[in-house]
Amino acid sequence: MGPYRSRPALVLLALTGMVLLFTAWTDATRPGHGPHSDLDLLVYRSADPDLVVMYSSYFATAGRCAGCHGHDSTALASVDASGRDVNVADDWRSTMMANSARDPFFRAKLEHEVLVNPGHQGAIEGKCLSCHAPLGFHEQRMLGGPAFTAAMLDTSTIGLDGVSCTSCHMQNPDSAGNYFGGDLHFDSAQVYGPYADDEINAAIMQFFVGFTPQQGQHILDGRTCAGCHTLITGTLDLQGNATGDEFVEQATWHEWKNSDYYGTNLNCRGCHMPRINDSIILASDYAFLPGHTPFGLHHLAGGNVFMLELMKQYRTELGIPANDTQFDSTIVRTLDNLQRRTLELDVTIVDRTSDTAWVDVTLYNLTGHKFPSGYPSRRAFVELDVLDANGDTLFHSGRFDSDFEVEGHDADMEAHHDVIRSEDEAQIYEMVMGDVNDNVTTVLERAKTPLKDNRLVPSGFSTSHSSYDTTLIAGVPATDLDFNRDALGMEGEGGDKVHYHAPLNGYGGAISVKAHVWYQPVPPRWNAEMFSMNGPRIDTFRTMYDNMDGTPTLVAQDSAALGPVGISEATNATPALFPNPTGDGFITVIDARDAVVEVFDASGRRVAVTLQRASNGTRIGLPAVKGTYLVVLRRNGLERIQRVVRE
Repeated sequence: MGPYRSRPALVLLALTGMVLLFTAWTDATRPGHGPHSDLDLLVYRSADPDLVVMYSSYFATAGRCAGCHGHDSTALASVDASGRDVNVADDWRSTMMANSARDPFFRAKLEHEVLVNPGHQGAIEGKCLSCHAPLGFHEQRMLGGPAFTAAMLDTSTIGLDGVSCTSCHMQNPDSAGNYFGGDLHFDSAQVYGPYADDEINAAIMQFFVGFTPQQGQHILDGRTCAGCHTLITGTLDLQGNATGDEFVEQATWHEWKNSDYYGTNLNCRGCHMPRINDSIILASDYAFLPGHTPFGLHHLAGGNVFMLELMKQYRTELGIPANDTQFDSTIVRTLDNLQRRTLELDVTIVDRTSDTAWVDVTLYNLTGHKFPSGYPSRRAFVELDVLDANGDTLFHSGRFDSDFEVEGHDADMEAHHDVIRSEDEAQIYEMVMGDVNDNVTTVLERAKTPLKDNRLVPSGFSTSHSSYDTTLIAGVPATDLDFNRDALGMEGEGGDKVHYHAPLNGYGGAISVKAHVWYQPVPPRWNAEMFSMNGPRIDTFRTMYDNMDGTPTLVAQDSAALGPVGISEATNATPALFPNPTGDGFITVIDARDAVVEVFDASGRRVAVTLQRASNGTRIGLPAVKGTYLVVLRRNGLERIQRVVRE
């Protein structure tokens, strides 16, 4: 009986030891509140079943980080002053960055490049995956193992995590901004953030994830973005032989350096990770932690509405751990970024006769890099319509057809225009790649030189800047004195003026002019070469692409009017609304006088709302149900439909 009598004592002794161990924990193991027991927090730290929790030899997935920096069910951590959830995991998960490895356009284009030059498969996949699947690629590199491949990506948990937390926060501060083309350098078990070392409790992260946090200036000044957003590739001839030439696929980082914004707080995070001054508790389950300010919202919004819509529609097939509301929030933020922070547009009717209307369309780039920037498929174009007094079209340029291609586009490449006199001419801002024979190509490895790069440059841009060799302007004739030049001919104006000489064919009545700037990240002409080939990834993307609404995204619009005797008439603009997304369900419509307001839910059913007069417009109270709503604003024959997300 003796041995059996001693067993309860041993168990009691073990339990006592565990209690003493837990009571001796430091702040790292002292939860202030929350649903988890101490042992739960020690063994498993993720509140989100959709985000995979995994350690590799060097990195951790975003699911591991979400345990502290995701949604806090007690609404204490990652919550702003108004009670809005600003947790980084939920804001990130529906972005292009989070889904860089799942992006079906990227996967199709990668397959296309390999099909064209199969002998370079390893180099092609390595270059692409180093940025689109950085954790998977650099894990293999740092371990000295076999090169990470597209085939490995399909079963790689950390590879499919895309550009996730440790992709940026583990980058070495001395290397960031000095190495490009996906040549990223990481510190082992060290993570960097924006806050001073004496402001953070390092013990918590050290205990739970084995990483030591400290302040890194490269997180604040945007250098962590430079390694992937400057990409230079080698050139192959049409037989697949290296020529020794190089091509700048994108140089967003160097475009910013060649601008007025360089060296200021208006860097990458200024627009793509806007900061709020609210005091934010950074980690859930630690009520004793102080708040930190300012706080960078991980919205990571650019301009790619089309691909976000596509990935939302096919999120299940693509295995994306984000829901519709999260995607809708990212889409709204992307639209807001595109339509408020990208471009200023001005239309002026300079003069008119019964034969011709002379119209100037002036565009100013508001971004800190070229617009469009990034991957060379992206383009923006100007649509201009001149209408008579009855609203009938007298002249139009830059319309898109039922296939979403710009009407009048030349067979190979539409030239840059300073003056447009014909409807078969359109102003398209884009980069067009040329191969060794100076023929248009969309195969990156065949690219040797830009045949055209008339993308709008940022304010302060100079052709004498040290980085101009990677940020060339191409195809803009010297006779265009308005491109990036002010009235005195000085560089750095950051815009362009397009002159339209619109024939009126004897019409002498009142005219109105409407201008729109549209954006296409994946235009049909770019896809044509890729879609001429077949492969599982190309075929999958083709099916998805064909099932989507390819209508270009509106960036900016303006209008002007002139009567028969030259009296200017201001066009009544449709009202604007904010905030969007809304956390409390209220939005304010600016300049809403005489406007008719209707609100519909995502299925198209009209819903009841409350309307209140406010000092700066009309305040609309949305239904209590969270989700996406369509707000329709009508005034004087003009209509605006805007998607609003209630979070």
